[in-house]
Amino acid sequence: MANVDSHDLPLTTVSEYAAEQYRLGIDLLLSGWPGAELALNNALQADPSFALAHAAMARLCAIHARGKDARLSIDTALQLAELGGSSRERSHVAVIALAVTGQLQEALKVTQSHLTAWPRDRLILSLALGAFGLLAFSGMPNHDQARVDLCEKLLESYPADDWWLLTFYGWARVENGDVSCGRALLESAFVLRRNNVNAVHGLTHAMHESGAGEECVALINDWLPGYDRSGILHGHITWHHALVALEREDMATALELYNSTIRPAASQGMPINIVTDASSLLWRMHLYGHKVPAPCWAETSEYAHRVFPTGVHSNFVDPHMLLIEAITGDRKTLEERIEQLTANPTSAGAVVPAIGRAALAFVDGDYGSCASTLEACTTEVARIGGSRAQRDVIEDTLLVALMKSNQVVKAKTLLDARLHRRPSPRDTLWRAGL
Repeated sequence: MANVDSHDLPLTTVSEYAAEQYRLGIDLLLSGWPGAELALNNALQADPSFALAHAAMARLCAIHARGKDARLSIDTALQLAELGGSSRERSHVAVIALAVTGQLQEALKVTQSHLTAWPRDRLILSLALGAFGLLAFSGMPNHDQARVDLCEKLLESYPADDWWLLTFYGWARVENGDVSCGRALLESAFVLRRNNVNAVHGLTHAMHESGAGEECVALINDWLPGYDRSGILHGHITWHHALVALEREDMATALELYNSTIRPAASQGMPINIVTDASSLLWRMHLYGHKVPAPCWAETSEYAHRVFPTGVHSNFVDPHMLLIEAITGDRKTLEERIEQLTANPTSAGAVVPAIGRAALAFVDGDYGSCASTLEACTTEVARIGGSRAQRDVIEDTLLVALMKSNQVVKAKTLLDARLHRRPSPRDTLWRAGL
């Protein structure tokens, strides 16, 4: 009998063990669970000519920002798929090659056509979904709706109890504002597969969006001890715990979580998460009036500029680099980055350099200028990608700038809109203060 993947798509390998380890590796990769690299290596040792295993390894290396390894793996996969792969496998490898080499717009286009032909190809579908997926980084202002639409288009092709699609469909619904429905889907996915950090991650977002801070902390405290620190979202799950602490003005807990798990020296996560989680959490602390130890910013800046050398990177990385450069006083680098982003914008357009100008104005104490700059691009902020919880740092900056510049009516209007969307102890205190 021919070897197949977890959703019965044929695999070009003569080794049953290689196919078994590939299935395991893909499940671990898609659940964000440690062990995927070992399983894929086992598959490749059993069958070095297994093109899809090389492609999956390329995807894994790209996630961990191991660019050289990713390119070597995808080059091998392309050669092998061309020599003996099926049409589905050649297309599969070609899509991953585009994503790995940074051709994101073309990768999204080809992903959509690939899924029309092979809707159950989970690894390809995964490229489009998630906070850092092709749709999120497309520069589209409505990428949250686009994720929901894509999942719903493909629902009939998957079993009703598919833990993976339930996870990402649930998260997409949460991010698109349908929090209760999304949470129910995520809870179902979590029951089906507890060793699935993406389900837990989605639930932390659902709880954030509904103001369920205590539930969020209880979930994290119960589940996180069973997730190895090498897991890619270990630090990010802790970041959600720290957000709850800051909501409750508990700076001591937030700083302890930062130092023990989130800071660059402590986290083993993806570089993009380490940089954005650390910088956005420290920036929030500063916004909320807490004193941030200078070494925290110095370490974050050093790590960020080492893993993302000066230059234009992505819709989501650059805004956080600009926050770092503004608050550490690295004006030269910040101004150069803004100039580069203006001359050669990412797919998010003018919103990214605007965030940089606003951050610099905030640090300089020019709160009116900061507020007016951010107000002008409020509807465009979603274009940077990431999640609502991550992008809230930009709206928080606008809100604090409005309050500090005595624009009370605008601050009240924004706070009322936020409190209508979700309960927030911090926003409630701010509203009472106005």
